[in-house]
Amino acid sequence: MTHRLFCSLALFCFLTVSLSAAEPKVVEVWPDTPPGPPAKVTGEEYDRQKPTDRLVGGKSVMKITNIANAELHIYPAPKDKATGAACVICPGGGYNILAWDLEGTEVAEWLNTIGVTGIVLKYRTPTGPHGDPGKWQGPVMDAQRALSLTRTHAKEWNLDPGRIGILGFSAGGNLAAHTAVENGHRLYDKIDAVDEASCAPDFAMLIYPAYISDKQGNLTDGFDKVDQQTPPMFFVHAANDGVTPLSSVLLFAELEKADVPAELHIYPTGGHGYGLRPTEEAVTHWAKRAGGWLKEAGFLGE
Repeated sequence: MTHRLFCSLALFCFLTVSLSAAEPKVVEVWPDTPPGPPAKVTGEEYDRQKPTDRLVGGKSVMKITNIANAELHIYPAPKDKATGAACVICPGGGYNILAWDLEGTEVAEWLNTIGVTGIVLKYRTPTGPHGDPGKWQGPVMDAQRALSLTRTHAKEWNLDPGRIGILGFSAGGNLAAHTAVENGHRLYDKIDAVDEASCAPDFAMLIYPAYISDKQGNLTDGFDKVDQQTPPMFFVHAANDGVTPLSSVLLFAELEKADVPAELHIYPTGGHGYGLRPTEEAVTHWAKRAGGWLKEAGFLGE
């Protein structure tokens, strides 16, 4: 009986330690009221998912909204795999919600498997009601501050400040693309020592990005700044995505014109909003190629 009690207590302690180790470190992005257009919150932050929502990969999707103050949720790469690289992750959701698990925490878990620290950005939302450009300006400020914060803490978090990228899905892909194209041109006035660190990503991964092109094939405002200094990019899109794949194609073309390294994958089918959850659709297995691109480009170290 005593032996069984001891084993049970040992198991409980082990599970408790394991669970707490899996909990992310949470860092507030702003020390005070954030700059730029505020989120149009109508109450406390909450998960908007309903039992009738569409399942993705057989599972539900968290839909966080009413986010007035941005946060970083940091998932360090395991010590035995850590490469020193990190990636700020921007979940999508039309600038109205964040698909928090599908395009956030699950992505951080995948990045950890390839030795990359995943930093999920809980950016302000909803900002969609502001319209262009107001819907993306506040979130881009959040992302820029997130990159500066990550570089400021690079030594503490065992990161290489020269290998910190950004990855976004759908509206989060739009946010990541704007952040990459701005390439260190801060959209807000510096507020403290954190902002002395660069807010430019070293690479960008855009997964079914939205709002970069209209359906007539024109780049939207803000994407005319691509030049030779724009960071390398990786794109994934499905041809039958209701969010036009021209967003990826046209931005890729601009990068090609500027001789910026980029890789574009357009799959014939797959739709939108699959995250990393695998199905029979080939596009849902994009992560394997993305990991290869990161390695080939030198972002995973030697």
